[in-house]
Amino acid sequence: MTAAKPGLKALTVRAADQKDVDSLFEIEQACFDSDRLNKRSFRRWIQAEHGELWVAEYQANTVGYGLLWCHRGTRLARLYSMAVLPEMRGRGIALSLLDKLETVAAAHGRLFMRLEVAKDNQAAIQLYQARGYRVFGEYVNYYEDHGDALRMQKIIQHVDSGKIERPTPWYQQTTDFTCGPAAIMMAMASLKANIVPDQTLELDIWREATTIFMTSGLGGCHPLGLAIAAQKRGFDVSVYLNTKGALFLDGVRSQHKKEIMALVHEQFLQQANESSEIKITYRDITQQQISRWLQKGYAVIALISTYRLDGKKTPHWVAITHIDNRCFYVHDPDPDALNQQAIDCQYLPIAREDFSKMSTFGNSRLRTALALKLPRCQ
Repeated sequence: MTAAKPGLKALTVRAADQKDVDSLFEIEQACFDSDRLNKRSFRRWIQAEHGELWVAEYQANTVGYGLLWCHRGTRLARLYSMAVLPEMRGRGIALSLLDKLETVAAAHGRLFMRLEVAKDNQAAIQLYQARGYRVFGEYVNYYEDHGDALRMQKIIQHVDSGKIERPTPWYQQTTDFTCGPAAIMMAMASLKANIVPDQTLELDIWREATTIFMTSGLGGCHPLGLAIAAQKRGFDVSVYLNTKGALFLDGVRSQHKKEIMALVHEQFLQQANESSEIKITYRDITQQQISRWLQKGYAVIALISTYRLDGKKTPHWVAITHIDNRCFYVHDPDPDALNQQAIDCQYLPIAREDFSKMSTFGNSRLRTALALKLPRCQ
């Protein structure tokens, strides 16, 4: 039996700076055969506004690092990468880095830490499990070498997480303008097993629900258009809308486009009013109403502004999966190409006070949400 390596009493964990880039790159080369970060990536992460890169130092040598991403506008942090030189392993360095990153994430107001780890990396999995991380999913063919990954999560601040009574499948929108169809597909699929989200259905729903135009590019989806699309597929729909006027007009300059969008609004309104399966309530959607819907087993989607997520004032549909005393949890169908992966967009925790600010859009302070249920006869 090999004797355990002694811990390092003189180990220092500190924030990385630009002079550490060469050492960080050497650690990356020594620890990984694929999916490596390059020097440019390390420089970017050191400067990233919502990134935290910390190094472990022993006897003036950098022996490991941990990289954390704190998602803007949410209470979620992600352990992006962690590595310790092979000859220095087994001495508690990884635990020291992990503890520091959890402390840093909590100081940033994050409630959860998530990570992915190679399914065959039992040493790392045992380390994370010993620190309270729990497996909540799996990715097949995740890494460049086609290896599978486990998804793990830990609550790093106390929160009443609640139970997910009805799991919601996650779907990534395939265009810039189909967040609405992606969100409504996730909601429908959580209630009805034969609803299978795919691009064909996504584009069909977009054609049925689009506003034609938007601030730029192709139009997004109107809440009444989405309600009609869901009703067509066998669902009863409740729509909360805090205005009776045409939507999204303040983001369009062209009078011609405004007129077309107003006409589309009137068409959707007429179709919705003709359907007994669609109920429209003209008032602000409240957190209490969303909570009541979820408690009754409805599937819920809501329109938010992405400003607190990506700095852009864009209308964006998300599926609300569940709620507790501190957070809403959402499936976001649009991962950020630079810093988010699918793991970051599922059951994404957003503090209630943040969600309250995010769930309005535009100068008109538009608030809208949809709740879906199956008719009692089904």
